[in-house]
This record gives sequence, structure tokens and C-alpha cells, in this order.
Amino acid sequence: MEKVKPKKHLGQHFLTDLSIAERIAQAVKGHGGVSKVLEIGPGMGVLTDFLLKGNLNLYLIDIDKESIAYLHQKYPQLEDKIIDGDFLKFDFSTIFPEPYAIAGNFPYNISSQIFFKVLEDKDRVTEVVCMLQKEVAQRIASPKGNKDYGILSVLLQAWYDIEYLFSVPPGVFNPPPKVNSGVIRLTRNQTQKLDCDEKLFKQVVKAGFGNRRKTLRNSLKSFQLTEEFKSNPILDKRAEQLDVAEFVFLTQQIEKGRGAH
Repeated sequence: MEKVKPKKHLGQHFLTDLSIAERIAQAVKGHGGVSKVLEIGPGMGVLTDFLLKGNLNLYLIDIDKESIAYLHQKYPQLEDKIIDGDFLKFDFSTIFPEPYAIAGNFPYNISSQIFFKVLEDKDRVTEVVCMLQKEVAQRIASPKGNKDYGILSVLLQAWYDIEYLFSVPPGVFNPPPKVNSGVIRLTRNQTQKLDCDEKLFKQVVKAGFGNRRKTLRNSLKSFQLTEEFKSNPILDKRAEQLDVAEFVFLTQQIEKGRGAH
């Protein structure tokens, strides 16, 4: 089989270190009793080989036609479980009506978009184990009060427990990326519903981080706040100082302000 050439426009960096691939595969715990796992961007199947050893019901999705042809040759037993498509545009409800997990070495240029898609499907995605650019991995796993902490940290931590597992140097990829990589695991938490309007919650989080140096009193000016809430000391804080529960509280107060008008 001809090797697949990594394509720059797809952000492909193929992992060549088998021990790292094995560690990533072993980090998939099957949280919530799921057996179905979707691997995003398998390339030439370095991670796939180890995921298959875990007796998982494995599906693969890749946007690269050359990879798809290679994977069909390498894994004839997977047949229709190899999906030729774009993860960001694909509707998984037909293939995965029940809960499933996601694994992969995510293309760095779309990793944030992948997580926003995961959030859309949070009621079925029980676990994500992935490798991505180290600073993005650290941001997602970061606790409040940290300069890395941001919009994606809050939105994902509302629904998932997040662990930063280990770092990976550039030299174990072909071609080597210009940055270090990090592996994280997201495990779906017990939250079924936020105690506030979820759409408004997202808007409040995004506005809060819109200008990180400003206090929330300034960055949330466009929202309606009740007069009594305007003196609350939480508004003297900056967005990075608030955890998920505090953002939920903020959103509730804005809802009250809207109701009062």
C-alpha cells in the first residue's frame, strides 16, 4: 500500500511514535458504558491499530480521499464503518443514536470547531480523548484564575470533567508541527441541564471574555442588569476569575433583569 502524503491544507501531521499512539488509545475508558468510538482523522491508522485492540466498536471519519482509500485497504473488516466526510458537517444521529466516544489526533486548524460540534452533541458524546496543540489543550483543561482560561474552557467544563494527560514533542510527527502537542480527556459530567438559559449563558461567557482586561461590569454593559445587582461585587471581577457556577449565576441575574423590563 502506498503511504498517504500529509496535506498541509488539511493540517495533517501524522503521528509516527507507536508508544504515544498506544497511550492515547489506552486513555479511552468507555465512560458511561459506551462501546462505539469515532476516530476523527485517522490518516494512516497509527492510533486506529491500538483502538482496535481495545475491542471497541470503532468508526473512522476522514475528509482526505487518499486516507479513505488507504484505510479501506488496511482495514477491510471495517467496511462501511469508514466514513468519507467532514466531521464538522456530518450528522451522526443516524449512525450513533445512542451514546458514543470520540478519539483522535485532531487537525490543529479546526480543533476548536470540533469542540463546538461536540458541545452540540453533548447528550450523546460521553468521552473525548484527543491530541491537539498544547496551548489549546491547556486552555480547555485550565481552571479559573489562569491566563489560559477562556471561552472554550467554560463552555466545555460546564458539561465535561477535563484532564490534561501528557505532552507530546513535535519530533514524533511527519511532518513535525511547529508547536508542542497535548493529550486531554473529557468525561461527560452529571449535568443534564444548566440552571439558566443555555443560549444566554453562551452569550454571557463570550461577552465576558470579549475584552479580558475589563471587569465584568464593563464587558457586560450591553446586557440588562437589575439595579440591585449592579452593586454586586462579582461584577468587579474579570471573566477569567469565574467558574462555571458563577457564570450560571451571572446569567440568572441577567435573565431577572430582562424579566424586569
